[in-house]
Amino acid sequence: MTEAFARRLTGVAGIAAAAALIVEVPLYFVYSGPPPDANVLARLLLGIVALACLVVFVTAFRELVKRTHPGYELAGSIASATGLVYATITLVSMGLEAGAVIAADHPIDPTITVSGTYILYGSISRLMLGLFLTAVGYIVARTDVLPRWISRSAYVLAAINVAFVPSLFFGNTPAHFYAANGWGTTALMGAILSYWLLAVGISTYRSSTRLRDAIAA
Repeated sequence: MTEAFARRLTGVAGIAAAAALIVEVPLYFVYSGPPPDANVLARLLLGIVALACLVVFVTAFRELVKRTHPGYELAGSIASATGLVYATITLVSMGLEAGAVIAADHPIDPTITVSGTYILYGSISRLMLGLFLTAVGYIVARTDVLPRWISRSAYVLAAINVAFVPSLFFGNTPAHFYAANGWGTTALMGAILSYWLLAVGISTYRSSTRLRDAIAA
């Protein structure tokens, strides 16, 4: 894998993951009560696609770091590993939700009914994502692999995610901002991640074009 291809793949995967997340998150706010099965399954399908793209994103980012700055390969591996753990945890949560919705003979709100997902979506995911963002921020701050604004924004988002880790002590009401499954802990963090991924994906893809032009010159 060349550096240019690693940059393109990282960028495209980040943009694709962001696009799916941006469409998914609003679907959580369409209904005030238990949503119809079609709504739940549609948003879960979008989430699955987004996470598949995220797996490609974190893996390609690790390869990009390995190609450009081998001395930071360990940090790249930490970013990749925590990103993969985050994706896996969230995929398990989505599987539990989908199973409950498919099995139920009436509309249910899986964000409340499926209690096993409370801290999977919440505290555990927030901690893993915080570690991922910290690793990305560290790599970008110490190298020229990507623009420096990515490092600063990654650190800020990591701190926000870590701040939501204690939310498991604050109940299970999705309408509350700070709760184990609250909208701040889950939906808001997902929305912020999606737009950050979109910006990073676009920036990374553009860097492949600049690299190509520099080589051609």
